[in-house]
Amino acid sequence: MTAEPVARNRVDRRRERTRNALLGAARKFLSEGRSAVSIQEITDAADVGFGSFYNHFESKEQLFDEAVRSALQVYSEMRDVIVSLYDDPAEVFAVSFRMTGRLQRQVPEIVRVVLNSGMSIMLRDEGLAPRARRDIVAAQEAGRFEPMDPDLAVMAAGGSLLGLLQLLDARPDVDADALSDEMTFRVLRMFGMNKRAAQKLTSTELPALPQI
Repeated sequence: MTAEPVARNRVDRRRERTRNALLGAARKFLSEGRSAVSIQEITDAADVGFGSFYNHFESKEQLFDEAVRSALQVYSEMRDVIVSLYDDPAEVFAVSFRMTGRLQRQVPEIVRVVLNSGMSIMLRDEGLAPRARRDIVAAQEAGRFEPMDPDLAVMAAGGSLLGLLQLLDARPDVDADALSDEMTFRVLRMFGMNKRAAQKLTSTELPALPQI
């Protein structure tokens, strides 16, 4: 009576492993800026059969989109755990920004997936953009940030963040913590926060980053 459910669970686990292997291979290629690879190259890198690909994805484009989505999900889960400790929306924004810079050293492959997606990453419905927009609007409503079109504010913050991540990726010798805090300070000032308040939000100790 139990043989069928056990067999089905085994199949489900195997399918999940195959899907995760394909996503992992896609993230690696994207982190290297190699989106022109063939499906054969992807399945070889994932160490799965070519035919298995179409059991999970309709096209290479769908796989790559899901790979970006999975990278953003990892980021989002880490970020949400950390900012749940804070109530001030301006501090939530600052902590998110400071944390994201530090992630470049902890999860460089995921950060490179984001970087190689370019500014279009800020137009997606998951990950960085919706959280930044929510925090910015809340900080504006609380009087912590000056009024600004939320979409413009997200793109301004996103451009600064991607620039920071690109610099950290190119300069493994620099202090990622210090540079992340400096860029956060500049963005807070851009949003109208006075110098003293911005310094306070970028000098507090951050919680430990969750392990992936």
